[in-house]
Amino acid sequence: MKRSPMELAAIATAAVPGLTPARVAGIADDPDDFDSALVIDAQKNRWRVRSPRHQESSMRLETELTALRSFTPGIRASLPFRLPSVAGTVRQGSLRTFVYNHLPGQVMDLDELVAAGGSTAADIGRIIAAIHALPEELVDRADLPVYTAEEFRQRKLNELDQAAMTGRIPPRLLRRWEHALEDVALWRFNPRVVHGDVHEDNLLIEHGKVAAVIGWTDVRIGDPADDFAWLAAAHEQSFTDTVVEAYTAARGELADPHIMRRAALAAEFALAQWLSRGLATNDAERIAEGEQMLRDLDEDISEYGGQPISIVDPPRMDINGQPIPEDDDESNGTDAPDLDAALQDQEATDLPSTPADEGPPGVPAPPNVPPKPRVAPASPEGLPTDEDSDAPSTSDPAGVSNTDSGDPVADPSGAAEDDAAPVQDEEEPAFLRDADIDDEDSPAPTDAGSDAQQTPPSDTVASGLETDAMPMIVIESSEKSGPSTDSK
Repeated sequence: MKRSPMELAAIATAAVPGLTPARVAGIADDPDDFDSALVIDAQKNRWRVRSPRHQESSMRLETELTALRSFTPGIRASLPFRLPSVAGTVRQGSLRTFVYNHLPGQVMDLDELVAAGGSTAADIGRIIAAIHALPEELVDRADLPVYTAEEFRQRKLNELDQAAMTGRIPPRLLRRWEHALEDVALWRFNPRVVHGDVHEDNLLIEHGKVAAVIGWTDVRIGDPADDFAWLAAAHEQSFTDTVVEAYTAARGELADPHIMRRAALAAEFALAQWLSRGLATNDAERIAEGEQMLRDLDEDISEYGGQPISIVDPPRMDINGQPIPEDDDESNGTDAPDLDAALQDQEATDLPSTPADEGPPGVPAPPNVPPKPRVAPASPEGLPTDEDSDAPSTSDPAGVSNTDSGDPVADPSGAAEDDAAPVQDEEEPAFLRDADIDDEDSPAPTDAGSDAQQTPPSDTVASGLETDAMPMIVIESSEKSGPSTDSK
């Protein structure tokens, strides 16, 4: 049952003794899970009310309460941001509504964060690094989930199997995700304390910096990449790059070089989780939305390649998720025949044009004519072929004497010197040995505009960066009370 801001204000008075609401406004939150409101009392103190809409979201709030209590005063003082604290709760049946003390800052959407500039992005990176540096004992004290890297990977594989059983995931996406989850080297990370739900709605910004972090309902020890998945929605690549660079600088040697690959995988897989949740709740609108988003993702990846989500590049697949066989000409290298022809032309130029000029095989060239290096054509395995190694060498007239009959005869002394001379094997050129090494391509950044931050309505109580731009309801006497007429 959805609760209005006025109902939430009444609940707040029961949760916090002495609280007398003067004004109230709805605030942004996850509408599927919570009803939220900002309450301002007669002393102009602010309170955030959060009421769960079902049992699952209620359990998340209970988890957050446990996690926040595990933050000792010493840990709170060491953090570069502020944490929420619970001022009171009210239980209504099996659900419990929470009232939090006010925190500075305001929520900005992703476009506003991008427009705020690089300093804001860098501060977000440092804030995430500070979260990942939290002591693991914090999670142990709260008895929250703990996953090793392999346990986390297996958990994702199980979720992938469940998503595949729905029959609604495009086959190419299933194979793409399966390939990434089987890329074992990708999952060699050090589990850390993660927030688990970092995104723009849980970052309160003040003066271009993160003043507070809220929404601690999914704290655990797991994959740090989960706290970067939300950046996949940022269409300005420079913003994401700045966040990651600041994070990497703060973490130093502990930084994970593959963290953004797993973050991109988590962002893609979140669409399948969204669809699965809609199927579990029989929500037709959510199901249709999830299927459409997955189709769009499948088409975009097919056309543009998508973000890299694994270390080893996935195979090309058709629309049914079956690997596309490599063309024989492409697999063997279409340039190989051309290279053979070019070598034959080159050899024809280097070799003598008349039989009389030819010497016996194995006779070295004169000292003043250095032999020309031959380039072996690349075989499918990148190695020289046997046929090229048997090619004749250039003749050496220095060790040949002509008889009266005109037949060339090898000089015995020259032959002896040739037998004693060591035969030097030609090495394969370096550029052929390295030809099978492909550089990873990074996706080109795309430009995106940013929406200007709107000015709060004139009837809101607070001003400046601490104001949530939502309409306020003034709570007055019965003769004069009534909701504000302005709306955003």
